[in-house]
Amino acid sequence: MIELQHLTKRFATKGGTVVALNDINLTIRDGDIYGIIGMSGAGKSTLVRCINMLERPDEGSVSVDGRRMETLSAGELRAARRDITMIFQQFNLLMQRTCLRNIMFPMELAKVPKEKAEARARELLELVGLPDKAEAYPAQLSGGQKQRIAIARALATDPKVLLCDEATSALDPNTTHAILQLIQKINRELGITVVVITHQMSVVEEICNRVAILDEGTVVEEGDVQAIFSHPTSAAAKRLVYPAGAPKAESLPGHKLVRVAFNGTQTTDKPLVASLAIQCGALVSILAADTRIVNGQTLGSMLLALPDDENAAKAIDYIKNYPGITYEEVNG
Repeated sequence: MIELQHLTKRFATKGGTVVALNDINLTIRDGDIYGIIGMSGAGKSTLVRCINMLERPDEGSVSVDGRRMETLSAGELRAARRDITMIFQQFNLLMQRTCLRNIMFPMELAKVPKEKAEARARELLELVGLPDKAEAYPAQLSGGQKQRIAIARALATDPKVLLCDEATSALDPNTTHAILQLIQKINRELGITVVVITHQMSVVEEICNRVAILDEGTVVEEGDVQAIFSHPTSAAAKRLVYPAGAPKAESLPGHKLVRVAFNGTQTTDKPLVASLAIQCGALVSILAADTRIVNGQTLGSMLLALPDDENAAKAIDYIKNYPGITYEEVNG
């Protein structure tokens, strides 16, 4: 659905040229809920604005549903943006319009007949769970309700892509969960590809199936969410997956430290630590452990201390071949 090739964006500042995006290459498949995550200043919002050409890249290409966005004329670009809609952190509703008329607004711009636009707007109010708010004004709504109206407005032109730029950052945790469930429902029922820009790993955990991690304008890690959460390799990914720092321990004389990660889809009839003792004669200590729910699946990790004796190599080989496990040797 979306393909970014060698995308580079620079900004001129008083202090010189800033490279906001550096040679970005990403493929977002039709039907994905794709997360783009990074700390503040990583280039996330610039990247999403390049997808719909609100920012024009200095180099590279952006293809959406087979169209090269950077080659389109102004008129063609306006038409293309009806297929690539966007929701924001601050909702951006028109305060002088009712909820119904806010949703109708993009259809008015597209010259949709008024009766047809109103009927579609009422359908979308049902979809987002606010059929009773048609005549209410944005000032009368909660933050979560405003975002639902913004989502309904974004869906008014039957888009193929929904861009979410920090769409839940202004909401409390319960409301965030409800909005993310709504986005999942839209993705599932309408088949819309969703791109989620966020600095919150919890958002990616809950709904995304793939993720790219940005750091200083560069993609440092990309792939399935579960794989990256199970075994982050870049420093930026580790900072996001382990915000308090990856579980560590002081170097233990006579021990090797091994971090193992597992996913909850596997069914095991024997626990790993007990198996290491029984099968390999390795008396393993658990120095740290963690579990989390990622896109409905339980993932976990453990930091193990293996005695550095004649059984260590046998134990590590056993871990390597244990189903559903990834591992790495770490320093204290």
